[in-house]
Amino acid sequence: MERAADLVLVSNRVIWMTDGDPVTPGFVAVRDGVIVATGPREEADRYVGAGTVLRDVGNSPIMPGFVDVHAHMEVAARTAYQTVDCRAPSCRDIPAVLDKLRAHLQDAVDGWLVCQSNLFFDQKLAEKRLPTRAELDSVSTEIAIAIRAGGHVSVLNTRALELAGIDRTYQEADYSITGMPTVERDEHGEPTGVVKEMDNLLPLPKLSGPALRAAIREGVHDLFTANGVTTIGEISETVEGLREMDGLHRDGELGARLRVYLWAPGTVSLDQACAHRDWLGLTVPEELMRIHGVKMFSDGGYSAASAAVKQPYVLDGHHHCGEVALSADQIGDALRRTAAAGLQLAVHANGDRAQEEVCAAIEAAGGPQPGAPAPRVEHAGNFLPEPEATELWRRAGIIPVPQPVFLYTFGDFFPTYLGDYGKLGRFPMRRLLDEGWAITGSSDVWIGSEEKATNPFFSIWCCLRRQSFLGETLDADQTITLVEALRMHTVNGAHTLGEGDRYGSLEPGKYADVIVLDRDPFACTTDELLDVRVDAVFLGGRPVHDRLDEVTGHRGA
Repeated sequence: MERAADLVLVSNRVIWMTDGDPVTPGFVAVRDGVIVATGPREEADRYVGAGTVLRDVGNSPIMPGFVDVHAHMEVAARTAYQTVDCRAPSCRDIPAVLDKLRAHLQDAVDGWLVCQSNLFFDQKLAEKRLPTRAELDSVSTEIAIAIRAGGHVSVLNTRALELAGIDRTYQEADYSITGMPTVERDEHGEPTGVVKEMDNLLPLPKLSGPALRAAIREGVHDLFTANGVTTIGEISETVEGLREMDGLHRDGELGARLRVYLWAPGTVSLDQACAHRDWLGLTVPEELMRIHGVKMFSDGGYSAASAAVKQPYVLDGHHHCGEVALSADQIGDALRRTAAAGLQLAVHANGDRAQEEVCAAIEAAGGPQPGAPAPRVEHAGNFLPEPEATELWRRAGIIPVPQPVFLYTFGDFFPTYLGDYGKLGRFPMRRLLDEGWAITGSSDVWIGSEEKATNPFFSIWCCLRRQSFLGETLDADQTITLVEALRMHTVNGAHTLGEGDRYGSLEPGKYADVIVLDRDPFACTTDELLDVRVDAVFLGGRPVHDRLDEVTGHRGA
């Protein structure tokens, strides 16, 4: 007998995510948190000793844990504690939104009632517009009300405008971290209540202390671990939140590895990010949590008409192309400095013009730098109207990071905002894979994300079904296979993080991050993929989620 393993998992359906047969009967043997052996199921007994935990799951498939390379976990976790959920389609029209707010006035925090609503809320409500300042005032003029429509657009009532200091004389800041801030005004110069790219400038309630710790613990479990995500590329929100994550991991209460991208200058300055080892003081092993990179914004969001594009917006008389907030010199400087600190640079570039300018700046700075993974361009691949743009990606040596979930979230609305130009190159997954890009799937979960955004099987369904919020099929010729979609959410994600040798597939030497499914995705129709559930999750061989136990009242990590 081989040296006994701590844990042996056996299944008739092992989804290996390696280059061989995608699914076969087999076993995974784990020792000290690492896979030490795999093979045919009949060889599993070689690794079973007196102290081995043997779990034979029969026909339930096992596979590597999912990797979500781009998430705002702390933001999403805090949202569950501090906001009223007014997302469409549950709130189908403005009267339903106002009724929901009235019903929750007693839940105001520090004089604020904050509402979570979807990206492109104005397009998803029956009226095809946002609620007005006056309509929010009809709910209350004493409590400040803010509808946060996905993090790029907010609607404020009169009291919220007052607390934010926004009146007819208000001068917008030059830059608000997520893009160029805008206060919309009526014909008399009065604020309408709609503000864009300004959420970080508003005096919204904060979450701190034990409540923040509890929100993060529950958010990681409910949004990620329970959906089989074992590695999260977390875009930081607060330093306090990072320290709570460290403490939760130290106490064994988190069920996912964290690869943190410090948001500069949102959470810390670029100087602080590059010197994080001098002041942050994380205590857990880097295999569980590490500062992995720096995230910067070069433009805003499509819903705020602030993504930097090459053709003018056509909605509501905007007739502009957005702005790129980072100069070539800033991008080049950030690339060099982050690499010198051993960090991966990730640049938010929503619009095609922003992506072009970011890639040109990276190319001019010499492309990928020694000592760090190749730079990432977040959202590259969501909207690609000019196929030749990938030639610049390749010259720059960047890693494109698209989000298939956005196909559902706002694929309908590119033409609404950009006219016929917006019909070109929406989420061209098939073409990108055929060109050799090892693209990933990620949630980019934030306030206002769709309810299923952090479930990888929803993202996989988006890759295969390509169905929009309004029920349309978008560019069916860009559909990919189930194997390709699974790779996007496992092994490709690990490679994007520069850690393909550590997780993403079931192979000896990799972390034993393994999940057990309640059914075989290869036996499901495309729509049945939405019903796949994760029965169990092992992080480094440690059980951190058991759906059956939790149904009966027991709670794991």
